[in-house]
Amino acid sequence: MTLRVLLADDQDLVRAGFRMILGTEDDIEVVGEAGDGLRAVELAVSLRPDVVLMDVQMPGIDGLEATRRVLASGDTRVVILTTFDREDYLFEALQAGASGFLLKNASPEDLVEGVRIVARGDALLSPEVTRRVIARFSASAPPVPAHRPPELTDREFEVLVQLARGASNAEIAKELYLGETTVKTHVSRVLTKLALRDRTHAVVFAYENGIVAPGVGREED
Repeated sequence: MTLRVLLADDQDLVRAGFRMILGTEDDIEVVGEAGDGLRAVELAVSLRPDVVLMDVQMPGIDGLEATRRVLASGDTRVVILTTFDREDYLFEALQAGASGFLLKNASPEDLVEGVRIVARGDALLSPEVTRRVIARFSASAPPVPAHRPPELTDREFEVLVQLARGASNAEIAKELYLGETTVKTHVSRVLTKLALRDRTHAVVFAYENGIVAPGVGREED
């Protein structure tokens, strides 16, 4: 299956570079380009790409607002691209619904793999960025954990708690004495039942809703 990508950046040279890198891949097609936020939203709605590579600082509306509008209009996934390694961009992008965050100085290989990762439904965040997300939301988490969301089974809730702690599938499997395939199934069900885009948004959900809190162990019903 060919992955359809929309490029949104106000610099022609940057878009040309991305187009050249992605154009060498047999499974990726650049279907459109936008030089400002409003145009990015228009093209995302009309072209329905699988992934939008979205710059943050653009004329009209910025990439964060454009991301909100794109995600409200369909199932397209968004990767935020920026030259600024700023936490405020990172957290605003995640809260806007972006599935990935890459600096523009990432390697061509990382860019290509990032498109594929996000297109298949996973989050594009390095372990370091994930730790920063956890630290940020841990700091503002409610002091008392909330009860298990009624949509989840007890086992799914246990998996969500482990996700919120930044555990990998292998680590969850070891902690809960499950096979990794079983863990993958539980993770998928958690995301579906809670209408979350990916693992990172599960972390955000858990901390924002007090499912886990700093220094607190497993939640009790």
